[in-house]
Amino acid sequence: MKRFEWRDRIHALDAEADCEQIVRILSAHEFPWDIEQALGLALYRTYAVPSVGELLGRTGEFTERTQRRYDDTALILNDILEHGFGPGRGRDALRRMNQMHRAYDISNDDYLYVLSTFVVMPVRWLNDYGYGWRRLTDHEIAAGTNYYRKLGKHMGIKDIPGTYAEFRELMDSYEHEHFAYSDGGRAVSDATLELMVNFYPAWQRPLVRPFTKALLDEPLIRAFGYPEPSTAWRKISSGALKLRARIVRLMPPRTEPRFARQSPNIRSYPDGYDPSRIGTFPQGCPVPHGMITEEIAATGSRVPAPGQGLAPASASEALTTTPETGEPEPTER
Repeated sequence: MKRFEWRDRIHALDAEADCEQIVRILSAHEFPWDIEQALGLALYRTYAVPSVGELLGRTGEFTERTQRRYDDTALILNDILEHGFGPGRGRDALRRMNQMHRAYDISNDDYLYVLSTFVVMPVRWLNDYGYGWRRLTDHEIAAGTNYYRKLGKHMGIKDIPGTYAEFRELMDSYEHEHFAYSDGGRAVSDATLELMVNFYPAWQRPLVRPFTKALLDEPLIRAFGYPEPSTAWRKISSGALKLRARIVRLMPPRTEPRFARQSPNIRSYPDGYDPSRIGTFPQGCPVPHGMITEEIAATGSRVPAPGQGLAPASASEALTTTPETGEPEPTER
């Protein structure tokens, strides 16, 4: 297989009709590590919006159960990407995400902003920052935009932008207007950084922390109240990622897909999981039959007890990785 064969296959597909397939190739074959980092940074940016950061801080999910919350987010988004919006695991994951969101008073503007970060940050990481082994093409950017427009519609989000340029303008203007310090946002940021640092061996952690903070732009640094990273650390971090990109460019293309669920950083469900049995179950949200849960005293929400990620009778079904097909019905918040 030639180095640019995946790119050529993508360009034989339609950016709208085949957007799910294109984003799946980009995420699992062309840029699995890069897009994982970019989407992690996308979510991280949302903590700097006080209405989002304070909500996440109040739930305690990102501060008290950081690893589980990280895993739940990654796995739900993974199943939607891997299996699509049709019947099966993808739709189950989408329904589970909407159930959790529905329990909170989240404005449409905040939903739009979060969606915009998912559209924009992979492009910024790969193209604008120069961390990709190649640049995304306009065709691929259009496909990514269409994919997240589709996701937004299934989340019941209104007034979704139609183009990448409109998403970029929305994200930049929303951050300019809303980025500000909040205790909740800072607490969630600290907990997330601590989790990310702990993904690495102990001897590397003193370097990982300043390396990671040096990747945060000045508006983010100010919003979280962190000291400004030194020029040296900014050059080291950026230079290391650009060097990595040059090395990856020389490597053979990935023939087997690598999905987020395969990451060693996801640790909460060693025996597998069913997307309908992970995440939180806020008050009033139905819990799968027979699943043992634990209550979060601060919010009254319930979470699966250890070992409850799979229903014993559905283990083989839950572990399948065959992509589903078909068009789902609209899913409302």
